[in-house]
Amino acid sequence: MKNAYLLLTPGPLSTSETVRSAMLKDWCTWDDDYNKAIVEVIRDKLVALATQQPGYTSVLMQGSGTASVEATLGSAIGENGKLLVVDNGVYGARMAEIAQYLHIPCQTVASGETAQPNVEDVAAALAADPSITHVAMVHCETTTGMLNPIADVAALAKQHGKVMILDAMSSFGGIPMDIGELDIDFMISSANKCIQGVPGFGFVIAKREALAACEGQARSLSLDLYAQWACMEANHGKWRFTSPTHTVRAFYQALLELEQEGGIAARHTRYQTNQRTLVAGMRELGFTPLLDEALHSPIITSFYSPTDSEYQFSDFYARLKAQGFVIYPGKVSSADCFRIGNIGEVYPADIERLLVAIRGAMYWQTQDSDTAVLA
Repeated sequence: MKNAYLLLTPGPLSTSETVRSAMLKDWCTWDDDYNKAIVEVIRDKLVALATQQPGYTSVLMQGSGTASVEATLGSAIGENGKLLVVDNGVYGARMAEIAQYLHIPCQTVASGETAQPNVEDVAAALAADPSITHVAMVHCETTTGMLNPIADVAALAKQHGKVMILDAMSSFGGIPMDIGELDIDFMISSANKCIQGVPGFGFVIAKREALAACEGQARSLSLDLYAQWACMEANHGKWRFTSPTHTVRAFYQALLELEQEGGIAARHTRYQTNQRTLVAGMRELGFTPLLDEALHSPIITSFYSPTDSEYQFSDFYARLKAQGFVIYPGKVSSADCFRIGNIGEVYPADIERLLVAIRGAMYWQTQDSDTAVLA
């Protein structure tokens, strides 16, 4: 069945018909056809995508990506631990909020939503407070679409002997990286992002020794990362509680399609082409990206809203949706903007069609104007 519109969002995102079709069969959570042939294969494939280094494993967790972030923070940080969050957007701030809810001592290094984290500030925070045990940051901050300097921050964390936690929710599967080379201890992502599956679970790829050290530390029964991993290890992929079977099977299909495309490098190239085509076309239409070009990721791009008094995001959104495209509102507190995603089952030809639709949706322009009035 064809989708009614294309999702140009950071996830959930548009999926292939074959991924959606994979959900049309029911599965038994106790059966080897599900656990051994699907779940265990997924776990192995995820590790292979993440690193060529030994010593890593993976665990799948029910719920949203945020649930997997909370499971990791709540399980990896012991009662005497302290977290340093490198924060330059909504999702970095969310990790600090999770720490607050879980009563985990937490410090933040904040750089604002439109600037990359200052590595010197991170170094100073680590040097000033030896009680910090864990460092967490977001790779692609989808508040703006910014790609953050994970290599520099991870290296600093390791220089100070800290556990490194990476939220790669919107980047894993779409941006090449080797978390073993980066010495990441825990990396977190979700089924409905660059692997191009559907919502329902997240996953954590971690060092085996780091996961083993989580035993007995969880602050939640259902979000006990160690217990979930131990159950999967001992029972050939079995989940502790009810598994989102249809979502898992769709994700298995999505992994096969990632391989067919040529792996992460090929998908990254497609996403980059999408994003560059989008930015060039939007500039021609008079729109200005929020971030400097050097800070852009291939995942999602923020654009300033037109300053014309007739412009309303809700109207613009509705006009695009009527033409088969769904975009995202902005999340930046200091600027009026909107966001357009480049990931999912989206190709450069789709972006070209979107640009035609945007031109047609620019109702706030006069008849003889070719460009929008922008901030």
